[in-house]
Amino acid sequence: MKKKLSLILIAMTAALFVACGTADKDTGKQIQSLDDLNGARIGVQLGTIGDIYASDMEGDEAGTTIERYNKLTDAVQALRQGKIDCVIVDEQPAIATTEGEANLEILDEPFTTEDYAICIAKDNEELLEKVNGALSELMEDGTLEQITKNYIGAETKGTCPYETPAGTVYDNGKLVVVSNVAFPPYEYYENGEAVGIDMELIKAIGDKLGMEIEIEDIEFDSIINAVSSHKADLGIAGMTKTEERLKSINFSESYVKTKQVIIVNNGAAAGSSISFTDNLKRNFVDDSRWTYLVKGLVNTLIIALCAVLAGMIIGFIVAIVRVTYDKTGGWAIANAICKLYLTIIRGTPMMIQLLIIYYVVFKSVNVPKLLVAIIAFAINSGAYVAEIMRGGIMSIDGGQMEAGRSLGLNYKQTMISIILPQAIKNVLPALGNEFISLIKETSICGYIGLMDLTRGGDIIRSITYEAFLPLIAVALIYLIIVQVLNMGVGKLEKNLRKSER
Repeated sequence: MKKKLSLILIAMTAALFVACGTADKDTGKQIQSLDDLNGARIGVQLGTIGDIYASDMEGDEAGTTIERYNKLTDAVQALRQGKIDCVIVDEQPAIATTEGEANLEILDEPFTTEDYAICIAKDNEELLEKVNGALSELMEDGTLEQITKNYIGAETKGTCPYETPAGTVYDNGKLVVVSNVAFPPYEYYENGEAVGIDMELIKAIGDKLGMEIEIEDIEFDSIINAVSSHKADLGIAGMTKTEERLKSINFSESYVKTKQVIIVNNGAAAGSSISFTDNLKRNFVDDSRWTYLVKGLVNTLIIALCAVLAGMIIGFIVAIVRVTYDKTGGWAIANAICKLYLTIIRGTPMMIQLLIIYYVVFKSVNVPKLLVAIIAFAINSGAYVAEIMRGGIMSIDGGQMEAGRSLGLNYKQTMISIILPQAIKNVLPALGNEFISLIKETSICGYIGLMDLTRGGDIIRSITYEAFLPLIAVALIYLIIVQVLNMGVGKLEKNLRKSER
């Protein structure tokens, strides 16, 4: 086991150095104007205006293809590596992304123009009026202009941050605001805090309304769902009001006018790259960015441990019901319910189950996201544990049950004292594999805005625009956890075999 782990670590380390020393590739098609987009491979962030408008070109006679990414960081990384020909994104995030990148440039010709607004649920007209009133005041008194200048402008950037007026009290409750905090200068992380134009603006709106602001970071394409399902009160993430979006959500008045631009790879040298040590420092040491991984790891382990324990209980109950029906014909209704549960859970993806439980089952209930994730993964794990245990019980020779009954034990006593101990020993490797799979599956928790290990790596990537090191760090942590579990399961199996002698 130790030798195997060492070989894996050596291979990954070698790949790391190769990747760090590999130059970016040239793109296959040079994009110099809008006319060149025909037949190009266009990268966009999923659900953005760039995605919506670029989709009209998809599948045309020229063979234009659209590559959709969850994060702008991923799209830009693909552009650097020549996997796509250009990226369509909002102007200011494009400027922040290409800063210091000699091989990336923004075309002068804009793709389209747009207005940003705040999204609010359709049945919340009262809040819409309040937000519009606060926005109007912030525009009139110059606060919005001040906030914008604090993040945009060579002479004003960082010189005029918004400050809560003295005497402000938050006696009107709390506003839960969802955003995708990976879109500088509108929203991004700095020293562990969500900052940017949108973050200061929503803070100023909260001050005007006397309401405390709570920011939740989720995927961009989940923002409208979160607001419309009342998981959040507001959504702000450089969002544009469109006719299609208005069918599902309301929008405030516009607070900024901007444009979509095109980032291209000009084929120039990427410039002098920083050393490997400096790159490690930039990704993990600066601003204590390693803490994102630690926070994510803690949540990952909590979810996995709690879910596997709850899943074991669910699985045992379902397995006993099904085995009892198979052997005695009893509990027919309970068996039918269990079979339906197994069919649904094992027949649908885990991510869909998580989203359904969060956005549908708990739509009107304010349940902590950590608890939602534990419930979702426990229900999913229980289905697989049930079939593992049922197989283990059915593998025990029927004579064991007959022997127990002949000794005067009833069915329940025989099952608990004789059958289950042998079955657990037989299926222990499979149960260990289920726990390992569960830990890796928690990487989808970011879809409901919960910080897990993978999400922690994503946040680092969104700050540094460096994909490789954060991803490798996350992969190594998962690998170490899995190998520790494998050794633990192996040791437990070895101890259990001693009872066979």
